[in-house]
Amino acid sequence: MKIDIITIFPEFFDSFLNTSIIKRAIEENQVDIKAHQLRDFSKRKHHYIDDTPYGGGVGMLMQFPPFYEAIHHLKNEHTKVIMLSPQGKLFNQEYAKKYAKETHVILLCGHYEGIDARVENFIDDELSIGDYVLTGGEIPAMIFTDAVTRLLPGVIHEESSELDSLQNGWLKYPQYTKPESYKGYDVPDILRSGHHGNIEMWRKEQSVKRTMQKRPDLFSKIALTEEEKKIVHKIKTTLP
Repeated sequence: MKIDIITIFPEFFDSFLNTSIIKRAIEENQVDIKAHQLRDFSKRKHHYIDDTPYGGGVGMLMQFPPFYEAIHHLKNEHTKVIMLSPQGKLFNQEYAKKYAKETHVILLCGHYEGIDARVENFIDDELSIGDYVLTGGEIPAMIFTDAVTRLLPGVIHEESSELDSLQNGWLKYPQYTKPESYKGYDVPDILRSGHHGNIEMWRKEQSVKRTMQKRPDLFSKIALTEEEKKIVHKIKTTLP
């Protein structure tokens, strides 16, 4: 997979692209990620990329021509162009899984008061990471890139990603490691029982319980299986 990021701060990504799983995925050619300087696509003197908005208003707006030139320089027939914006649809695990199946994605990072609206004629999606406003699209671009890259084949163990929170709608069950007891805080007995069937059922119940308690908004959207309906009933009858 190839991810091209168009930004006025490509250096913002230096540490991100040279750390941990992202670095390894790049080195092993599982993903090709590049941050491109938007100013390189400006034809104005001094490579300016912003100007005052038509109709008046505060602040500066990023111009359309540099983005137009960058998109057409980088895209191919299979490219998906995504603008990162607080006005976009909320990025979630389903979007991460969707875009992990693509071969090429271009991410547009806005700044200042945003981007000239004409760029919307050349995007395939507009995504937001939350209902708040950041100074630019660089952090959302990192979040998108990290969430998608870790789902690519071979980047992390497939079993690990399949058990992630939200991967199948549910939050992940609680996990523990050594020591089994510390200052009166103990690992649940069932996890030390060695009975894999019971452990698996406990984890499923805990996953459902956590989702019900921590993210009722997610729980209300899940189409329950018959087994899950029984777990929900069991949990509800034991809750205070």
